[in-house]
Amino acid sequence: MAVKITCISKDSGNHENPYTAISNLGWVNESTGKKGNSTRLEMYDFVENKGGDAYVKDPYDGSKVYLVGAVSSKGTKYVKTVPNDTEADNLLKLPEC
Repeated sequence: MAVKITCISKDSGNHENPYTAISNLGWVNESTGKKGNSTRLEMYDFVENKGGDAYVKDPYDGSKVYLVGAVSSKGTKYVKTVPNDTEADNLLKLPEC
């Protein structure tokens, strides 16, 4: 299953990096139209352990930029986009949910 990430929610406070500030990610399955909202850890599990694909559409060319799981130096699990040709960060540029 593949889902398009449409928005993010960030919690407040100090964070070791901007990705760990993301608390939830809104998504839509473009094949079925089903919408949902997952926590950062649920999305990490989806892409790393359950074989799911999650992506952000690049605003410049419409290509899909996929999410991968990562772990911070302090052990925090999070998701980020695979780097592509643009300087802009595709995930962190999404609107708030």
